[in-house]
Amino acid sequence: MIMSKLKPAVDATDHYLGNINASLTLVEFGDYQCPHCRHAHPLVSRLVEEKGATIKFVFRNFPLQEIHPDARISALAAEAAGKQGKFWEMHHLIFENQDRLSGQFLLDLARELHLDLHQFGNDWKDVATASKVENDFESGVRSGVNGTPSFFLNGSPLVTYDGSYESLDDAIQSSIFAAN
Repeated sequence: MIMSKLKPAVDATDHYLGNINASLTLVEFGDYQCPHCRHAHPLVSRLVEEKGATIKFVFRNFPLQEIHPDARISALAAEAAGKQGKFWEMHHLIFENQDRLSGQFLLDLARELHLDLHQFGNDWKDVATASKVENDFESGVRSGVNGTPSFFLNGSPLVTYDGSYESLDDAIQSSIFAAN
C-alpha cells in the first residue's frame, strides 16, 4: 500500500480531539463498520487520553460502502450529531455498537445523546452533511488511502501501524524525539 502526503491538510472543517495547537497531528481515515477500525478505536482513545496535550487527533470518514453497507449512514449520523456539538459522542457510540448499526439504531443513539431529533434528521439528510463525508472520502483517495484504518502523522502516512497501541505510541514518541 503506497500512500502519498495527506491532501488536503487538516483544517477547520475537521473534527479533532486533543490540543488544537499541538505540533503533532494524527489523522485517521476510518469506516464505522470496519472491524479493524473498531479495533483501533480504543487504541486511539487511549493515545488521546495519555498524550492529548501533545497531539491533535483528527478523524476523516472513509466509508467503504461496497463491503460495509451501513458505514455511510453512520458517517452521516456522526456528522449530523456534530452539528449539535456531539460528533465525538456519536463517534464513540457507533464504534462501541458496531454490530448493531442500522438507520433506526443510529436514530436511537441520537435520542440517547439528547439531540434535537428533528434537527438531527434534517442534518442527516442535508446535502452539506453528505458533502462533508464525500470530501473526507475524496481526501483519502487523493492521499492514496485504499483501506481502513489508514493513519497519517503530520501529513505523512504512518506505515508502522500494525494494529497495536505500541505502534501508534512509538510513532508519536519518534516524532516527539525527532522534533527535539
